[in-house]
Amino acid sequence: MMEARAIKRYTRSSPRKMRLVVDLIRGKSAAFALNALQFSDKQAAEIAELTLKSAINNLQQKDSGVDPEAIYVKEAFVDPGPTIKRISPAPMGRAYRIRKRSHHLTIIVSVKQ
Repeated sequence: MMEARAIKRYTRSSPRKMRLVVDLIRGKSAAFALNALQFSDKQAAEIAELTLKSAINNLQQKDSGVDPEAIYVKEAFVDPGPTIKRISPAPMGRAYRIRKRSHHLTIIVSVKQ
């Protein structure tokens, strides 16, 4: 069975926000997923759309005779990346920690049998 993957690493956005977007496309056809991401108003959707396009292109590079209508999102998941820690001044001489999170997005596409 033919499948291809695309990985976008060290994206400066919270994994939780990206998971909201990725849950929309998991298991769907590639055409539907691209359409859903294009019209989503979330900022994370742009990154997911580019990664999905890359995965589709990777699959077409492997096998040029693949039918674009048969491609679907087999797996899509988000892993947490490194967190940059910063300090913000707080009242009475205290300091609050600011966590700037990042994530790794993996999309695997395959051809329906």
